[in-house]
Amino acid sequence: MGRKVLVALDGSDGSLRALDVAVDYAKITQSELVLTYIIDWTPYSFHTPQELEERHNRRESEINRAHDSVLQPQIVALENSGLSIETVVRHGKIPETLSRLAIEYKAHQIYVGRQGESSIRTMIFGSVIAALIQTATTPVVVVP
Repeated sequence: MGRKVLVALDGSDGSLRALDVAVDYAKITQSELVLTYIIDWTPYSFHTPQELEERHNRRESEINRAHDSVLQPQIVALENSGLSIETVVRHGKIPETLSRLAIEYKAHQIYVGRQGESSIRTMIFGSVIAALIQTATTPVVVVP
């Protein structure tokens, strides 16, 4: 399988709808699925050695929790689908990290689910999906 599809999961109904659409597409095109979970993470400027150690331990714990509670159940649910599936959990700003992962994994599409944020919140803080669409060099499929 040469083609890959990146699917952003966060456990929400929207991301599960995106996964369903991506699975259908992957079956038709014989693409591999790359299931990903991005832990929103902004680095801080200054830390003591103890804070850096605690932060590292917390990061590792979050990665394991994301894999076990979000990605692994989807792998189990898809085990009879006939699809090849990879998983990746990363820390970072969500839009930029998804864009980088799409390039790193040579994905030809990114699937995301729309969360239905309020228009006021989106106007003030912006939208992860809007930022992804504006910055990604890989086509983005937004599933309502």
